[in-house]
Amino acid sequence: MINQEVLSALKSWFAEYVKTFRSEDAVIQQNMDMKEHHTRRVCTEIIAIGKSLDLNQEDLHLAEVIALLHDVGRFVQYARYGTFLDLRSEDHAQLGIKILRENSVLKGIDHSTRELILCAIAYHNHTELPGGETESCLFFTKLLRDADKLDIWRVVTDYYSKKNGPHNEVIELGLPDTPEISDEVCMELMAGKSVKVESLKTLNDFKLLQMGWVYDINFPRTFQLIRERGYLEMIRDVLPRSERILRVYSRVQSYLEENCRGKRGHL
Repeated sequence: MINQEVLSALKSWFAEYVKTFRSEDAVIQQNMDMKEHHTRRVCTEIIAIGKSLDLNQEDLHLAEVIALLHDVGRFVQYARYGTFLDLRSEDHAQLGIKILRENSVLKGIDHSTRELILCAIAYHNHTELPGGETESCLFFTKLLRDADKLDIWRVVTDYYSKKNGPHNEVIELGLPDTPEISDEVCMELMAGKSVKVESLKTLNDFKLLQMGWVYDINFPRTFQLIRERGYLEMIRDVLPRSERILRVYSRVQSYLEENCRGKRGHL
């Protein structure tokens, strides 16, 4: 059972853990801060989605714990490899699970709840959800994935809007900022499929991948928040103006509108 006392203790542990990665290097500290702030905003997002689904207080606490701990592996990942790209380092979800187990962070929580937390963390960064998992695991994983994407959209659209601001290779995954768009990326999005990171060749491909995250959203309130905040439009506006880009945008925007109107269900 996750009560307020357990939640508060885990928040304290997280805050102290993050402090161990403080750096005199301004770039390193900026990226560590970015992940800490991201984590805290994902906690806020997951609670908002959970409340829209009328979750009880215990389940809201559980959702918040999952959000709080979902990226705990990011800090050691960046400290060790200088990147947040799993393909060039390690799976940050598995790194996080290892840290939680080694530090007995969840020792005061019953076994089934502990395994549920670890399950949601393990799958939050997968391209697709696994089969064969429990309904509870999949539900809380979907909650986390929706909340995570909402804040990543906020981070990247804010970054793209500052055209003359400082360059951040961590956000751009080190991809070249050239005009090209990959055929494979456009084809996947037009087919209503999410794009795999392995398919990316340019920063524009990455922006399109982010637009296509809408295909992996699960709950009505998340769709509504995407529309209210204008994330898809903001990404469209920092891509080259072309018929192909506009067709992709129209395809994902139509999917968003259908779900906002409740014509599709993911619950």
